[in-house]
Amino acid sequence: MGEDGGERKNGFMKGALSKCRQADRILPALTVVVIIALWEWVVRIFSISPGVLPPPSRVAAALWGLAKSGVLFDYTVASLFRVTWGYFLAVAAAVPIGMFLGLWPLGRAVFNPIIQFLRPISPLAWIPLAILWLGIGDKPAVFLIFLAVFFPMLVCVMGSVAGIKVTYFRIAQNFGLTGYRLYTKVVLPAALPEIVVGLRITLGTAWLVIVAAEMIAVKSGLGYLIVDARNSLRMDRVIGGMVVIGIIGLALDRIIRRLETLPSVRWKRMQR
Repeated sequence: MGEDGGERKNGFMKGALSKCRQADRILPALTVVVIIALWEWVVRIFSISPGVLPPPSRVAAALWGLAKSGVLFDYTVASLFRVTWGYFLAVAAAVPIGMFLGLWPLGRAVFNPIIQFLRPISPLAWIPLAILWLGIGDKPAVFLIFLAVFFPMLVCVMGSVAGIKVTYFRIAQNFGLTGYRLYTKVVLPAALPEIVVGLRITLGTAWLVIVAAEMIAVKSGLGYLIVDARNSLRMDRVIGGMVVIGIIGLALDRIIRRLETLPSVRWKRMQR
């Protein structure tokens, strides 16, 4: 009887968990549908001008037109191309430098004031210099993405490495781990959970900055699409561009969150 009761309890818990997961998927979608329907209803009931607030049906039609012409695809690929280059270059530079400074107290004392001075400066403030140095095109946009990601990521990695428990280094010393092996076997695994959080935050920042940079420094991309639509008073395309930006940002966040499920990341959370 006890075993039967335990099996029934486990079955009930699994069923409840399955229903909760289904609700987590259904409720957000239902909320979006309700918001869209309410938006359409408000625009039509109050006869709001499409030049002020176009209804969702008109926004969808504008996006369909852009998709059929190929403009939406080309501009989306252009934005993702710039984000990819700027983001990965910044991460490739920030992670090793941050790990090195995290283990070097004197280096942190020397360079941290410079880092903290440059970090709060908005990447958009660099736009005039980026255009002056690199011209118009992909290069200034990639440069701005690099700046937006590099300094926050550097601070995140540096702080996470500096906070590693001394016990780990003592154990590594007992096993004779030094140099490259110390970084790969001890430092990186211990700091990885915080690094993953930094990757997620800076990816969102990169996507935010590229849209703003494209409004000024380039002639393609989703940011340029919004500016061009605004100049031609096509508010349906403006809102359509905003919708695409939001959807891609959500997709990128979902992708980067998959790193949080890695065993090398979960182990530290299980200790808390």
